[in-house]
Amino acid sequence: MHPLTDQKIRIGIIGAGNNTRKMHLPKLLALPSVEILEVANKTETSAQIIAQDFKIPTVRNNWEEVATSPDLDAIVIGTWPYLHSEATCLALESGKHVLCEARMAMNQAEAKTMFECSLNHPDLVAQLVPAPFTLHADALIAEMINRGDLGKVLYFHADYQSNSLADSKANLHWRRNKKYSGMNVMTLGIIYETLIRWLPTAQWVKAEAKIFNDMAIDPETGEPVSVQIPDYLSIQVGLQKSISGTFLISEAGSHAATPSIKIMGEKGTLVLELIPDGKLYFGRKDQNLLEEVHIPQNLRGSWKVEEEFINAVRNKKPFTHTSFATGLETMRFTEAVYRSYQNNGTRVPVSQ
Repeated sequence: MHPLTDQKIRIGIIGAGNNTRKMHLPKLLALPSVEILEVANKTETSAQIIAQDFKIPTVRNNWEEVATSPDLDAIVIGTWPYLHSEATCLALESGKHVLCEARMAMNQAEAKTMFECSLNHPDLVAQLVPAPFTLHADALIAEMINRGDLGKVLYFHADYQSNSLADSKANLHWRRNKKYSGMNVMTLGIIYETLIRWLPTAQWVKAEAKIFNDMAIDPETGEPVSVQIPDYLSIQVGLQKSISGTFLISEAGSHAATPSIKIMGEKGTLVLELIPDGKLYFGRKDQNLLEEVHIPQNLRGSWKVEEEFINAVRNKKPFTHTSFATGLETMRFTEAVYRSYQNNGTRVPVSQ
């Protein structure tokens, strides 16, 4: 493979989903000395459209041709989770750097395979697309907790409710299709990945799940099918350092409040809206009301996934978000939640 420090970085795309088309492709193409040369998508027709829209010269009939192409330095995997592990490992084994879409894998075993494969190729960049909602506030929240603004952290509550992705007359969304999403449920992984940027990891979970909108139309057949991924999830969590917490995640309700994470401590309470550029609030225990917190520019983060990936490939500069190790930790938690609600709310350890 040619030196990357003084030549263009050549990229192939495996799966150009919505996030890839909206974010990754335009942002990668805006960077200097970056070329996107090959693409494979779910169908050749859709790949041809993407190639035309983004001026990608080569359309491949299957994703394996992109992963193993001798003309590429790096692969962006924008497929649904069902292909993440297989495509990532083939790309790494073929000497390619990898940026993989969020929801690392279908389950913990696949995530572990990806992680171990990345360890076998330490000279290659293996990066995940990060949970996006709190990038602007992560550094300040971590600083506030670490310097003791909240005092000892006691417990947290994550609340994320929205309208359903699917109903009985709508096409089954891939996020509610177990064939494509595995053990991933709604925004669970995104919220947990966010949480462990500030707080320690989970030791155990107890979860209850329901499927209220239990039928949808299979877009591949046009026939009604049963939905197997919950649209309601209630979780009790025990983090390290004796921190308790709860999650309420639902896509079955209406008129829900703005999604948020609240962290309660002995000295005060912190609240962050779980939306892009959401507001941050803090209140000391002796205050009646929370006050909005200004995020200083030097602590304000932003979406820099594509730039960080290219910098890591070209200059060996460490990226900040998100490592395969963090992705594996998130999948451990996701699978523990899955096993708990499948077993009537049994307490399940988050196994290493």
